[in-house]
Amino acid sequence: MNAVRRLNEARQMRFRTHSAWNKSPGRLYVITAYWSDGNVRETDTMARHLNDLPRWIFIAVWILGNVAMFIYTYFKYANSKEFFYLKKILGDSLPWARASAACLNLNCMMVLFPVCRNLMSFLRGSLKHCCTKTVRRQLDKHITFHKYIAYMICLHTAIHIGAHVFNVERMFVAHNVSNGLLSALSNLDDMNAGQTAVNPVRDASQDPTLFGVKTLAGISGLVATIALILILSSSTEIIRRSYFEVFWFTHHLFVIFFIGIIIHGIGRLVRRQTNVADHDPEYCVSRYDLWGSTQEIRCPLPQFAGSPPATWQWVVGPLALYLLERLVRFIRSRQQVVITKVVKHPSNVFELQMKKKGFTMAPGQYIFLHCPKLSYLEWHPFTLTSAPEDDYFSVHVRRVGNWTNALAKECHVDEIEFKEAWKLPRVAVDGPFGTATEDIFSYEVDVFVAAGIGVTPFASVLKHVWSRKQEGDSKLKHVYFYWICAEMNAFEWMHDLLRFYDKQMVDADHRDFLKYFVYLTRGWDMNMAKSIVKHDEDVYDSVTGLHQKTHFGRPNWDLILPKIAQDHKGKKIGVFFCGPSALSSVLHKACNQYSSLEGAKFYYNKENF
Repeated sequence: MNAVRRLNEARQMRFRTHSAWNKSPGRLYVITAYWSDGNVRETDTMARHLNDLPRWIFIAVWILGNVAMFIYTYFKYANSKEFFYLKKILGDSLPWARASAACLNLNCMMVLFPVCRNLMSFLRGSLKHCCTKTVRRQLDKHITFHKYIAYMICLHTAIHIGAHVFNVERMFVAHNVSNGLLSALSNLDDMNAGQTAVNPVRDASQDPTLFGVKTLAGISGLVATIALILILSSSTEIIRRSYFEVFWFTHHLFVIFFIGIIIHGIGRLVRRQTNVADHDPEYCVSRYDLWGSTQEIRCPLPQFAGSPPATWQWVVGPLALYLLERLVRFIRSRQQVVITKVVKHPSNVFELQMKKKGFTMAPGQYIFLHCPKLSYLEWHPFTLTSAPEDDYFSVHVRRVGNWTNALAKECHVDEIEFKEAWKLPRVAVDGPFGTATEDIFSYEVDVFVAAGIGVTPFASVLKHVWSRKQEGDSKLKHVYFYWICAEMNAFEWMHDLLRFYDKQMVDADHRDFLKYFVYLTRGWDMNMAKSIVKHDEDVYDSVTGLHQKTHFGRPNWDLILPKIAQDHKGKKIGVFFCGPSALSSVLHKACNQYSSLEGAKFYYNKENF
């Protein structure tokens, strides 16, 4: 009867689905959160603050910083006497262009910090002794913040380009209008002679578009914009997931982008007045026909000079830090790595066990793997599946692309004979790098949720948790592991690990320490259903061979989290998730909803992969 109940729950969950995230194979559905009485529960304000307030504060401070920088620079150029005459030519597009440029400098300074992986790992480890885990958890969102900053760069780039389009057009118009002031300003001495010109356009007969493109500012701006477009367009989810190499290589166009923005201001086309003390523009603007004459000694010819480039001052520090980051990565990549063992697992998965002098890791961390024989440039990220207690570190690689299949061939995965280490390819490792799972021992109760390939980091985590439990060196008392899988045979290597824990917990009399729940979302039919019913009374599950029975459908967090809160009243519960963003959003909201229930607080942590 339990099997029938589980199948009925799976069918009911299909009807409870509110909207589909993606119906392609291997994807999950987004489920609307319901109470058992069918009513949607409003998110508790306190709980939202628990998980989201620090992030909102950080984003709010960053946005306010951009707004403050924009407003300050806008009014500086709109009201400054040094740019009084230039504004007469360009109008309001001048302060718009300069304000957006200032914000570009600010965000280009910030955009590299989140991708300094060694810096993030160092900060995460250092802050353990001086900051709360709520503050440290913000470092786990470094890639999200990197994306936000990139979007802000795109916004200000669009504003900057649009403003300069008007600026160039108005520079040409100033030569041809009947306005006496604009003509007087445009006919000042050539910039290369007396350095008094304010209008950089000296020949009004040329095409404005060609003028904008031929200048150093125009060429560098165009190159930087093209690089930015390629970087952003190749960073979309579909490109990054399906064509990782395209994303990886085009992202390195950031070098071209930074070169472009650094030299963008060398042409000094934005020109300020240098003799404001002798020539007050507000007084002399109406006396332009007497400039330089003895009749009006208070109005000598206005002198102008180009504003010096300032972008380099903003980005030289982050660029130096990033170069140091890459130097550290390069040095580590040259250290010898030995593949000690290659294990072939079912479903096109193989395991590489490696050793490297001085390599230390924490559970759930990840590395970048490089095989020079396959490519001199490609580095691919893999989550470590070994535990810190192991005398090796390992990754599980699924053969799903050209690079992974080529690596499997070089490692002789399909060959029966054992291969000595010297016959295996040379590999380089960069890392390990920290993740949210470093905080798993900060709570008395942990809830691990994995979806599909997101189960990989929990292989390492579960090993480490069980090892610390056996040693008695942990305040962690209970672990709940929920694994949502589309196809069981894709991760059969994980079943072996769970079977090991089945036996270990029984032998050590710790049956209640780890409770795991496997959910199969598809790949089952009526024949399997009949088999499940037939073998429901068996000790082990007929699908996975595990002691815990397989559930069908998707977990109902509106039943699961209240039950956990009831069982652990007043406890701080760490929820660690690795999987698709759509399911992350659902689980995140559920953690907020039920954090105030029974005094329990669910702290949501998301792994990025």
